[in-house]
Amino acid sequence: MKADPFVQLKLLDVQTLDSQLDTLRAQITSLPETEELAELTKQRDALLIRARNAGVDVDDLTAEQRKADRDVESVKARRERDQGLIDSGGVSNPKDLERMLGELESLARRISDLEGVEIEVMERLETAQALKSEAEAQAEALTTQIADLEVKRDQRAAAIKAEGAEATRERALVVADIPADLLELYTKLRAQKGGIGAAALRARQCGGCRLTLDASILATIREAATDDVVRCEECGRILVRTGESGL
Repeated sequence: MKADPFVQLKLLDVQTLDSQLDTLRAQITSLPETEELAELTKQRDALLIRARNAGVDVDDLTAEQRKADRDVESVKARRERDQGLIDSGGVSNPKDLERMLGELESLARRISDLEGVEIEVMERLETAQALKSEAEAQAEALTTQIADLEVKRDQRAAAIKAEGAEATRERALVVADIPADLLELYTKLRAQKGGIGAAALRARQCGGCRLTLDASILATIREAATDDVVRCEECGRILVRTGESGL
């Protein structure tokens, strides 16, 4: 394959730009904010689940408290009714009076028991409400933190993309001067060789594999025409001769 030596040097420019674009793409996919955002989002989601579960408990306990309140009020109303009947003298029969007095004692114990239940439910309700409020507050704080971090991530990504767009425009200008067959070979090698398709020969060393070429290989390269496209015998990459090749 033949190509003007100046064009071959331009291939190194393309390689530099392609390596830069590879680095920028890697930066986009590994922004430091991305991992932190994933962790914060995980924490927030766990808090939202906790708040939701606490909310279910609040609803259930609220209903349970209302029932406990009704039960207490119902028994109190019955005790007041019986007490009023006794106080008014409406019960004249001694046996009926004794029975009602005993019932009043039973109602008093029942009220005490129900009020104990009522207090226990209220305490549980307060605990559930506190858990719900705490989880919601923590989730809200994380949401704010996530939003701020997303702005930083987007700004960083935008800067990287802008740099990539500039490199892409510059690459297009350089590529326009490179023959199609040489560019095709370079692209193929780049895909096969870890992103490096062309490398400079400097100080008798291939810039791709970093190996110093032996004297016989260097002699062959030295004897090749200046417009010959030579390849590294070690790694197979396009080897571009420079003023620092040491030939």
